[in-house]
Amino acid sequence: MNDEFKRKIEGKIILITGGTGSFGNSVIRSLLKSAPKKIIIFSRDEKKQFDMRNEYDNEILSFVIGDIRDRDSIRKVMGGVSYVFHAAALKQVPTCEFFPIEAVKTNILGAFNVIESAIEHNVERLVILSTDKAVYPINVMGMSKALMEKLMIAEAKSIKLAGRLNTILCGVRYGNVLYSRGSVVPQFIECIKSNKKLIITNPAMTRFLLPLQDAVSLVLFALTHGENGDMYVRKAPACTVEILAKAFCGIFNYKLGFEVVGNRAGEKMHETLVSSEELLRVVDLGEYFRIPSESQGLDYDKYLFQGDQEKIYKDIQPLTSSNTMQLDVDETSKLLLTLPEIQRDLLELKIKPD
Repeated sequence: MNDEFKRKIEGKIILITGGTGSFGNSVIRSLLKSAPKKIIIFSRDEKKQFDMRNEYDNEILSFVIGDIRDRDSIRKVMGGVSYVFHAAALKQVPTCEFFPIEAVKTNILGAFNVIESAIEHNVERLVILSTDKAVYPINVMGMSKALMEKLMIAEAKSIKLAGRLNTILCGVRYGNVLYSRGSVVPQFIECIKSNKKLIITNPAMTRFLLPLQDAVSLVLFALTHGENGDMYVRKAPACTVEILAKAFCGIFNYKLGFEVVGNRAGEKMHETLVSSEELLRVVDLGEYFRIPSESQGLDYDKYLFQGDQEKIYKDIQPLTSSNTMQLDVDETSKLLLTLPEIQRDLLELKIKPD
């Protein structure tokens, strides 16, 4: 963690919505190294808060039960906050497909409550956490996250037009975070522990692969460098679901292998991190892409009747999990073995990797 980030965090009050999830647990470890005044963990799961409180046993952490759907509950904790990480969401594709209105309430209306409250309380920076599923979305989860991004961008434009530069709103977007709750990696581990075949949907399906710490680094980069209305993306490799399953079987010396069950409702064959339209204006920052918001502002006449001639003749392919760097079985295995959770599971199962 660089000195610039430490200077920003020292003595500040930080709010993490959905702070008991995988991201919250990981980012807290980074934040505590920089001596913040307080970190507020805001969520509605008292059991996870209880476990987290016991695990850290740190007086800097403040646990608050609340729901981002309830604007009053988020307002009560926003006073005095300098930075907000908005991670609370419904993230499971099947859940959102079965209960779409709940995804709307949490991922869109809940996000709006957080953004509005942050602006109202002059929070310095708010970083929203989005997903590759928000680009060309075909499922409810992706659609609701795409609208969350649009909400953030519209509110950022309003801030600029009003000349209220107290609050910076920005966001990050990333693909499959390895070993995050509900992702395929812990599901594979559960199959191995239960002595069942690994379950995959479509062998040719591709997904981006991102260690959780890399996702945290992206969010901290946005907190340090983010500009109003911008989205930030970390470049990531990908592999097929079949290669991921084969890498797991090799690492864990698992002889039962895997079985194919077919595509689930709402699943894409390939995910997209940056759309063709966004690539027309993207800024390459090395490890990251910065995606500035489109420049029409809130001038409706300009929005309706004027265009951008630079966009007419360009044919750019989107950044997808099928055209990014593809990992083979050995490369995927090496990446998985960098995860502390995988090392823990290997130790628990008394397996020594090759």
